[in-house]
Amino acid sequence: MTPIVIDIEASGFGRGSYPVEVGLVLPDGARHCYLITPARHWRHWDEEAEKIHGITREALSSYGRSLHDVASRLNALLGKKTAYSDAWSFDMSWLGKLYDAAGIRQTFRVADIIGLIDEEQRSRWHAVKQQVVEELGLHRHRASGDARILQETWRRISRHAAQISG
Repeated sequence: MTPIVIDIEASGFGRGSYPVEVGLVLPDGARHCYLITPARHWRHWDEEAEKIHGITREALSSYGRSLHDVASRLNALLGKKTAYSDAWSFDMSWLGKLYDAAGIRQTFRVADIIGLIDEEQRSRWHAVKQQVVEELGLHRHRASGDARILQETWRRISRHAAQISG
């Protein structure tokens, strides 16, 4: 079964950073992506992070959804399922901030996508991921695009392993 993949873009990389966009791809390929209006007490902003994902504070003010709306939508989409990430420790921290600020309990789990593949597949992950990026043309570093890249990388690596063993 194709995994649900989640990715989060944040205001920065260190202490005090918070989620600014969350994207996910469901097993059927359906993509969901939400810009997040920051909580009032979330002040940290890293210009380098903005250069990477291209999300401005102004875009969050204009197009961001409320914390409660994003948290509720994620729970509705994911229920009690597991979503996979390539940076789960960071993503769990940012999701924790989102759900704490929204005052809602997170219903789904997040796990490391690398846990779904074996050592041989891990050795090929980077090269296959680079090929996927080139083929899909998703060079913008945004949450749903990154989740799509991760899911397709997993799909290709898993398909290759099935062909070898089959």
